[in-house]
Amino acid sequence: MKKKSFFQAFGFSTAVAIGLFATVNLNAQTDTQTSKLEALAKLTKTIAIVEKYYVDDINFTTIVDKTIAGLMTNLDAHSSFLDEKAFKDMQVQTSGEFGGLGITVGMKDGALTVISPIDDTPAYKAGVKAGDVILRIDGNSTIGITIDEAVNKMRGKPKTPVSITIVRKGEKKPFDLNIIRDLITVESVQAKLIKDENMLYLRVTTFDQHVTDKAREFIKKNPNVKGIILDLRNNPGGLLNQAVGLTNLFVDKGAIVTQKGRTKGEDEAYNADPKVMVTKASLAVLINGGSASASEIVSGALQDLKRAVVVGENTFGKGSVQMVMPVDNTEALRLTVARYYLPSGRTIQAVGVKPDILVYPGKVPSEDDNGFSLKESDLKQHLESELDKIEPKNGKKETKDDKNIISQQQIYDDIQLKTAIDSIKILNIR
Repeated sequence: MKKKSFFQAFGFSTAVAIGLFATVNLNAQTDTQTSKLEALAKLTKTIAIVEKYYVDDINFTTIVDKTIAGLMTNLDAHSSFLDEKAFKDMQVQTSGEFGGLGITVGMKDGALTVISPIDDTPAYKAGVKAGDVILRIDGNSTIGITIDEAVNKMRGKPKTPVSITIVRKGEKKPFDLNIIRDLITVESVQAKLIKDENMLYLRVTTFDQHVTDKAREFIKKNPNVKGIILDLRNNPGGLLNQAVGLTNLFVDKGAIVTQKGRTKGEDEAYNADPKVMVTKASLAVLINGGSASASEIVSGALQDLKRAVVVGENTFGKGSVQMVMPVDNTEALRLTVARYYLPSGRTIQAVGVKPDILVYPGKVPSEDDNGFSLKESDLKQHLESELDKIEPKNGKKETKDDKNIISQQQIYDDIQLKTAIDSIKILNIR
């Protein structure tokens, strides 16, 4: 009997195999057709050995799926194979409402790392912080896990429990957090007034499809403010067009971001439209290690275009572009196809955005060299108590817990915010 080739053993004719492999876009200058066929033969031989000798019974389709998943995982931390379940889960997540913990994760130095917790979610309330490494999920190690696998383990029905083991910088030992899943509904833009300073505070938690419109609405409602503070701390990113749109609200010219792929034909520049800009108010941007992707584009572009003072800590450093490319009707590839570059030409990837003013989180220092502690709020306390007794002319008494106003105490509890306010004051001295 004539011995079958590897291709024929798996139902391919040699001609079909050559045709299939020729469609793969590899560098023709370094790989000859012969070497490509040899590489494909090695792959098919490996699959045959696994199918025949692996300890558990495993079908051919599963082996191929695992082969593709392994390929994508080894390309970079953000490329992955989306099987039918993962593809559906991704579609659920992008709808803006899902059951889970409320954290965005990524791979950093091979470890499953929290990019940021989402405000007012179970993870946020449990004390999860940007930079935390998730060592275990429900007792199972995350070593070698993919991001999609980790997300699937943490997501689930609301009101069900999940335990994660955290390794945190500064902590001597790992510790467990027991969290109850909930329905995650993201409020992407929040606005408050810093009344004593006549400034607008805009908090953008994620870049969903409504960010630009909501931010524009808040800015137009407050046209006479002396400055705007754009808070992008712990913002994991989102839609590119919304990052471009938000930046464009503050600038009227220049390239906001450039996307560069493997070939020049894939390059694309996103430029500011002068008709979109709505304000020339002084601007400060708050960032930290949980600011990633789209939030890095906004902060970096505003910094490069000399439009804002950037305050806080170095950002996460995710400056790559992923596209979801369907393989068939139920499966897809999430593939890194390009990198982002800021107006100055610098990259974000693995570098991040460095603030103009480096400020670590914490309260405003209240002790002088002699150890005497006194806050401005302490001096005002008696006066505020007396003012609380006075009814305003409109008959409505203002409360300290007004959700639309940032209080002096909130400012003194957040030194990064206080620095941003002071930066705007300096910008306004002209």
